[in-house]
Amino acid sequence: MKIVLIGHGMVGHKFLESLAETGLSHVDVTVLCEEPRAAYDRVHLSEFFSGKTAEDLSLVEPGFFDRTGFSLRLGTRAASIDRRTCTVTTVSGEVFPYDKLVLATGSNPFVPQVPGRDRDHCFVYRTIEDLEAMQASGTKSKTGVVVGGGLLGLECAKALRDMGLETHVVEFAPRLMAVQVDEGGGRVLKAKIEELGVQVHTGRNTQEITDGARARHRMKFADDSYLETDMIVFSAGIRPRDELARQCVLAIGPRGGVAIDSACRTSDHNVYAIGECASWNEQTFGLVAPGYDMARVAARHIAGEVDAAFVGADMSTKLKLMGVDVASIGDAHGKTPHSRSCQYVDERRQVYKKIVISEDGKQLLGAVLIGDATEYGTLLQMALNGITLPEDPEFLIFPSSDGKAKPGLGVEALPDTAQICSCNNVTKGGICEAVGNGACTIAEMKACTKAGATCGGCVPLVTQVMKAEMARRGMAVNNHICEHFAYSRQEIYHLVRVGQIKSFDDLLAKHGKGLGCDICKPVAASVFASCWNEFVLKKELASLQDSNDYYLGNIQKDGSYSVVPRMPGGEVTPDGLIAVGQVAKKYGLYTKVTGGARVDMFGA
Repeated sequence: MKIVLIGHGMVGHKFLESLAETGLSHVDVTVLCEEPRAAYDRVHLSEFFSGKTAEDLSLVEPGFFDRTGFSLRLGTRAASIDRRTCTVTTVSGEVFPYDKLVLATGSNPFVPQVPGRDRDHCFVYRTIEDLEAMQASGTKSKTGVVVGGGLLGLECAKALRDMGLETHVVEFAPRLMAVQVDEGGGRVLKAKIEELGVQVHTGRNTQEITDGARARHRMKFADDSYLETDMIVFSAGIRPRDELARQCVLAIGPRGGVAIDSACRTSDHNVYAIGECASWNEQTFGLVAPGYDMARVAARHIAGEVDAAFVGADMSTKLKLMGVDVASIGDAHGKTPHSRSCQYVDERRQVYKKIVISEDGKQLLGAVLIGDATEYGTLLQMALNGITLPEDPEFLIFPSSDGKAKPGLGVEALPDTAQICSCNNVTKGGICEAVGNGACTIAEMKACTKAGATCGGCVPLVTQVMKAEMARRGMAVNNHICEHFAYSRQEIYHLVRVGQIKSFDDLLAKHGKGLGCDICKPVAASVFASCWNEFVLKKELASLQDSNDYYLGNIQKDGSYSVVPRMPGGEVTPDGLIAVGQVAKKYGLYTKVTGGARVDMFGA
């Protein structure tokens, strides 16, 4: 059987891995990849600006193509498909015959049709080549604008900030992450992002990009305001790459994308489509987990598993954008008829939480978490598995009161079919089976099941399931904070409290060993502060603090610090404001007013 795969991104490579796992023999696989390098991790693309190389981001294990016998053709772009002769022709004129064809062409960045969008120093945020061009431009720029305030747009904003640029985000919608986050969550998210040094402009419709007076570009908005910048990056969404399907007259979904059935077959059953280029039930998916599911289904179906089926995907997401926890589950906007919601807002800590529940209060339909996503694992499993909510579901997100324990969900309550890792389709039963086979650390669990090996968002829940199963089997469960203390954090707190211990040396002498490390020292410092409320920078305590606490600042990628003097509620005396200005001037610091109405000083 001859199989041709067009596209070698994350989903395309997952198809190859899944095909190899089926053990299908006598198969000739050719991969046409238009990029100059093999599949790499687009989920963590922004880490390229933090020092990771293209090799670090690669998803291809050394020797994969030699071991499988699959043929990878880099820099080879498919130009047309002839379904009558079952051939694919490349732009160079090469012709590849197939018995089964798999389209994994992904998507293109959407660039608004704005005059001036094709000027120099205007980019899209999609490939490593795009990032290299942005880096080159960044060395000649002082300011950068990201057009688009969605998931990818905020990741891109982080990249510009890491490059040392004054960073702005321009979003057409009235809030950031409009698809995943409601109005209240968007308000808190905007404040947190601005506090990190990124200026956010929502509800702005860019009409034209022209020459700037003080920078390369001037972005003119529909309300007659404008913004000048040296560099512009478009990250305003994606559009399925379905041009090959249109060329060979395959059925197309109403919103674009190649129409597929539950086996990921197109209108031509010898042609499959997976990932962002596919349209299932008139819906396209921009996340990696649904694409991975499609890849597994297509591989198994080609290998002869006629029951393999794609049944849709949970679009819940949890990520850390510029250090800010953001999570969205199910019906986050409460669109289900007669649904009800409970909200918790703490504007001082900039935390927003909302759950959407059914009319009878028994089922969780959706949730939004901004600033603190601690409850994500519990809420997600409750929503996915239809677990009945506790009597007072609001306390799932509200702080506990009157000494009442906060309701939670023990992993023991989850069925074995509960999906723990959506990226790699790993269930609770699969993790428990891996424990039975000897996997007792997260590293071993990732190696044998791949749970937590892609985006990493499920690692805390994977750890809970693993340790619960180890305890059930009578195996030793290690909760030690580090090699110097054979205790958990909670146990150390009790030892300090009961033993009236007030120094790290005494704690180490009585209950630890060695010299301590950068894990146990900050833990001890936090416990001492909680128990005895002493000045954290007194001589015997200062050395225990991590860098940020010791210098009362936030360490940046380049080793400098940003310092935010305390101004409760934004209130400051004239003398205080003058003092801040004098310090900034003396040390040449860049300053800006944060979303919390304080002054942030960069470059210390």
